[in-house]
Amino acid sequence: MAVCTAERAPLAGRHFDVLVIGGGVNGVAIARECACRGKQTLVIDQHDFASGTTSRSTRMIHGGLRYLEHLEIGLVRESLRERERLLCQSPHLVRPMQFLLALSNEHRPLMRSSLAIRTGLWLYHSWAGGQRQVTPNYELERQLDAGRSWSVFSYEDAQCEFPERLIAEWLTEAVTAGATARNYTRLLQVLVRNGRVTGARLRDMLTGKEFEIIAHQVVNASGPWVDLVAKASGLKSAQMIGGVRGAHIVLPQFHGISGTGVYTEAVDGRPFFVIPWNGQVLAGTTEVADSGNPDNTQPSADEVEYLFKSFSSLFPHAGLSRADIRYSFAGVRPLPYSPGKKMASITRRHIIHNHREDGVSGMLSIIGGKLTTAMTLAREVARELGIHVKEPANIFAAPAPANGVESSFRHWARLVACKAGIPESCAQAVAGWHGRHALAIAQTASFNPKLRLPLCEHTCHIVAEAAEAVRHEFAVTLADILLRRVPVALGACWSEPCSYQAASRIGCALGWNESLINTEFERFEAEREKFLHPGDYRVPHPPAVVNG
Repeated sequence: MAVCTAERAPLAGRHFDVLVIGGGVNGVAIARECACRGKQTLVIDQHDFASGTTSRSTRMIHGGLRYLEHLEIGLVRESLRERERLLCQSPHLVRPMQFLLALSNEHRPLMRSSLAIRTGLWLYHSWAGGQRQVTPNYELERQLDAGRSWSVFSYEDAQCEFPERLIAEWLTEAVTAGATARNYTRLLQVLVRNGRVTGARLRDMLTGKEFEIIAHQVVNASGPWVDLVAKASGLKSAQMIGGVRGAHIVLPQFHGISGTGVYTEAVDGRPFFVIPWNGQVLAGTTEVADSGNPDNTQPSADEVEYLFKSFSSLFPHAGLSRADIRYSFAGVRPLPYSPGKKMASITRRHIIHNHREDGVSGMLSIIGGKLTTAMTLAREVARELGIHVKEPANIFAAPAPANGVESSFRHWARLVACKAGIPESCAQAVAGWHGRHALAIAQTASFNPKLRLPLCEHTCHIVAEAAEAVRHEFAVTLADILLRRVPVALGACWSEPCSYQAASRIGCALGWNESLINTEFERFEAEREKFLHPGDYRVPHPPAVVNG
């Protein structure tokens, strides 16, 4: 593997209080919590941070409206509290989004009567603080299939367009608090002596070197890899994870969709979202049992057909065909292993499994978990590890006048533009993704004109963001940069020429030779195609059969 960063400090023989396996949203949140509580913490991932389920989700920060149907009241209230906390703490990455709840009136059960739904939405709004007002989007409502009878309700949730950026910021905070972060590092074995965890044997995937560290406690937060990690470590535990694959398709935006998402039911009655995202439309998701290797997760042709058919039945006049599908992707949700249960009824609440029950003290495994409640999980894990953690006070994101928010953002962007010597459009892009850290990027850009260049002709994001990703956010490959730290390659206009231009500009600024630029470009294109599965959507597939 080509490497875009300086040689990493050796870990062999080092002592840690806590080893966290898995660098997705749960693992990084746990590492951050432990480090902020004074624990010497190491967080590792066999691939890149946030490259698994975290980056393959619907990208929502939500209270879980669907969980009300299954009477998981506690989970809904917890999720709403954490949604508000994230809106307050990361307003540049987590933003309110209005939704239409569109339900067909055909064969609707009594528990979904208009009165029951309005009562549920009132509770949902009240539990979140009830401060922001929801404005119906009648323009989008008119785009719904006019041949069907609909009941349409408005409510609010939130979106994190780029959880990859949120994880990068949490990781930086963890390291600032004293944690050590190491991607491309695989766990080979948890070391146990006399029934107690003593450390771990690891492999650096960049160099191939194997080494041991000392760790007093281990947290297996590897998501869909949890059972694989437990097995590799010789733990005799029962199956913990029942992997459920969720696929999405990405389409161009259509009239009325901007700023408002839709929550409805797919052609077979499953929950279905159509959400404006990154200048495009994200439609999903599926629920398919998946016991395969999570490294190789891709949507099936049947899933793509199922999603497009569901989208078309909802918006038949959007003017989009299968040929308009830009790409698809899929991730595996690490839900609790629940044989015989319907997937919709499996709890989305996280579970902390203490391997003391399996004869090994000092090791926990995390089952489930959501982007929204990752910080709650982190606090619970810290307590399970014996760390004193107070429950934070409730935070409700108070509404702010839209013109005031916009004015404050423009002022911040002007400061960034002035500091970096870049156009205000570029400064707004930098500020929008990096928040209070944008001035540090501006400072970096101010020293070198190469760092002030846009990554390609179709984006306002600049090379200095890539340089900061390599120096301070543990980016190792071009894919780490363009898919996860500065995720411009997820955009509507990105193409192979954009990839090469970005590789050249980043390489020139960071001192790569031509061979490294070409190698990184080729590796990036291979990963981009695997992750953002292009497929061939011009020829219709047979009708979808989605199990579960």
